Amino acid sequence: MKLLKQAIAEFIGTFVLVFAACGVAAFTKGDLVATSLAFGLVIVAMAYSVGRISGCHINPAVSLGCLLTKRMTLKEFGVYVAAQVVGGFVGAVALFGLAKMGGSTLLGDACNAVLPAGGVGGYIGAILVEVILTCIFVYVILNVTAEKNTAGKKAGLIIGLTLTLVHLIGICFTGTSVNPARSLATAFGALIFNGNATPLAQVWVFLVAPMVGALCAAFLFKFLHKEEK
Repeated sequence: MKLLKQAIAEFIGTFVLVFAACGVAAFTKGDLVATSLAFGLVIVAMAYSVGRISGCHINPAVSLGCLLTKRMTLKEFGVYVAAQVVGGFVGAVALFGLAKMGGSTLLGDACNAVLPAGGVGGYIGAILVEVILTCIFVYVILNVTAEKNTAGKKAGLIIGLTLTLVHLIGICFTGTSVNPARSLATAFGALIFNGNATPLAQVWVFLVAPMVGALCAAFLFKFLHKEEK
C-alpha cells in the first residue's frame, strides 16, 4: 500500500510538472524567466505536497541518484520511474489536447528540449550540457535531503530554486530537460497532436544524458561525503 501511494504521488507530481511548467513554456514561447520560474515553482509546490509521501522525485534521474546512493530499492526505482513516465504522458496529452480543443497549436520547440544546430557538434554539446546540469541538480538534491543535512523544511525551496537556476542556464542551449520523463512526454505530445516527429527522434539525448548526469552526481556525493573511518 505504501509503494502504491508513492507511485500515485509520483504520477501526480510529474503530471503537474508537464502540464503546468511545460504549458507555461509553450504559451510564452519559451520565455526564459517565465519558463524557468514555472519549473522551479512546480517543484516547490509538489515538494511541500506529495513530497511527504514519495519524496517528490518526479524525475527518473533523481530516482536513479537515490537508487545509487542506496536510498531506495531496485523495485521502488522501477515503480517510481513507471509512475513518472505515465504521469508525464498523461500531463502532455492533457496539455496538448486542451490546447487543440481551444484552437491553439503548441509550439514543439517551446515545450520540448531540442538539439541545437551544428551536426555532431550540436549533439555532443547538448549531451554535455544535459549531463552537467543534471549532475548539478541531482547533487544538490542528494545533499539537502541527506540525513545529516540541516536544510530541513527548506529543502523543497532550495531544490526548486536550483531547478530554476538550471533552466536559466540551459534553456538557451537545449531548452533544458534534465528529466527523461518530461522530455519523453512532450515528444509524444508533439507527435500525436502536431504530427511533429522531430522531438521524438531526438529524445534519446534527453533520456541518456540526464541519467549519466545523475550517475555522476551520485558518484560525487558518495566520494565527497564518505566518512573516514
